[in-house]
Amino acid sequence: MIYPQRFSNLPEYAFPRLRALLDGHAPGGNVVHMSIGEPRHPMPPFLGAVLQDNLQGFAKYPVNEGTPPLLEAIAAWVQRRYGVSLGPERLMALNGTREGLFNLALALCPEEKRGAQPVVLTPNPFYQVYAVAALATGAEPQFIPATEATGNLPDYTALDPALLDRVALAYVCSPANPQGAVASRAYWSALLALAEKHDFRIIADECYSEIWRDTPPPGLLEAAAETGTDPERVLVVHSLSKRSNLPGLRSGFIAGGPESIRRIRQLRNYAGAPLPEPLQAVAAAVWADEPHVTENRALYQQKYRIADQVLAGVPGYMGPPAGFFLWLPVADGEAAALKLWRETGVRVLPGAYLSRDTATGNPGAGHIRVAMVAGADEFRDGLTRLRACLYS
Repeated sequence: MIYPQRFSNLPEYAFPRLRALLDGHAPGGNVVHMSIGEPRHPMPPFLGAVLQDNLQGFAKYPVNEGTPPLLEAIAAWVQRRYGVSLGPERLMALNGTREGLFNLALALCPEEKRGAQPVVLTPNPFYQVYAVAALATGAEPQFIPATEATGNLPDYTALDPALLDRVALAYVCSPANPQGAVASRAYWSALLALAEKHDFRIIADECYSEIWRDTPPPGLLEAAAETGTDPERVLVVHSLSKRSNLPGLRSGFIAGGPESIRRIRQLRNYAGAPLPEPLQAVAAAVWADEPHVTENRALYQQKYRIADQVLAGVPGYMGPPAGFFLWLPVADGEAAALKLWRETGVRVLPGAYLSRDTATGNPGAGHIRVAMVAGADEFRDGLTRLRACLYS
């Protein structure tokens, strides 16, 4: 049973808040949607044929943990991308990575840690599933600032050792949503050492790993392999939504230690919804194909250059090294989003809607998040309007 009081202090989800802020006002121009991170580049061209060849799979209950061909395709991709060899016992296919990010906490967070309520660490700003997962388990979420001062990643190493002793799980998103910051090998190594010292697991949300400007972001799996870390210490979540422009496929995976994967599979047996087998066949084909990913990345790299051109000279502008969001400084995120909508028709997300109020304030309040998902011409037009409206 989930007790309602656990959720009484959770802010409303970002996009209902955005609709409440903007939808009572007419847009001030042709609408340009830059608020939601829904990829709009072309899907891989071979999907229809693969699906057609596997339609008979809809007549069967799908394999819970992932079909052997899908797990083999995922393992081969991990080997190519990170140089890490994983057997099928260390993988589970997901029906969308939100399922994994939530259910990992349910499967792995203990009822108490060292005789006290366990703590789940999350960056702030953050993907709100992290906090809801912590609350669902009865853990205490701790929102750790991820600001320019900390490299736009949470500095868990600076926390009080007494708090760290209560930590059960620590979420990290790299490349970060919304800032695009990338965890370096040194960052991962320091966090792994901290997790060993204080006995907690790291959940790495790496859904934006294949969208980068110059250099592929290092991953937690390769850092764990290089440092000889216990595989049970790390859980890594990946997705086809951003890599392959397939948010509607709802396909991703978890990689971790055999015991952790056994526990998440067991939870899925009772409370999950595995991906239908025809869609698992599609996912296997997509993980096995890299040319479409290279083409997709080139489109985003073009938009990095457009952003750098249009926003050159804007105080505080920093082009992201990875991901597909711009995290732009403004005096007040809500006021800026409303002004932009009413005067230009450009729709963006106030940064405060992705952050939690803390004793030191809301680290997203002075920002807006701009999704770089539109085509190059529309993206340039939207940014040009945005600059004229907010920074002239």
